[in-house]
Amino acid sequence: MQAKLTMIFFLIFLATNAYAFETDVPEEKTYTMQSFARKKFGLGVVVGDPTGITGKYMLDNKSGIAATIAWETSGDSEFYISSDYLFHFNDLIKIPDGVVPLYFGGGLRYIDRENRDNKFGIRIPVGIEYLFWNYSLGAFAEIVPVLDLAPDTEFDAEFGVGIRFFF
Repeated sequence: MQAKLTMIFFLIFLATNAYAFETDVPEEKTYTMQSFARKKFGLGVVVGDPTGITGKYMLDNKSGIAATIAWETSGDSEFYISSDYLFHFNDLIKIPDGVVPLYFGGGLRYIDRENRDNKFGIRIPVGIEYLFWNYSLGAFAEIVPVLDLAPDTEFDAEFGVGIRFFF
């Protein structure tokens, strides 16, 4: 149920923002990733499933590596780690005061659970990020289908919203 609500929220988020950015923007004020001197490393927090610390290293303007470390102390203690290789589509949404790349990729996750079998799976993140032009901040939202391979083969879904400070 939580995964369905997350998917609905994400689709509404994309749909409403797509209409918000369809205004005519003068060409001289439109920023692209080629003119946006993006800093390479970002560190911040993500809230959702999982909730924890997130980092991102941009290899170039169109690809990067993201990682998350999270934990849960209520109920069974869990330690979560994931890493993804991301492809960015930078010029699909144009706005005057920033850059809004859409991204997707693939990666792995591992969950160390105290009183149950550990989980290992393949992640396929899909998301949107807003890079503030005047600030070194990136706000993002993503939904991630997961195929767990161990202890059992099953599908799962994760979601998150967060912010990273790039330096």
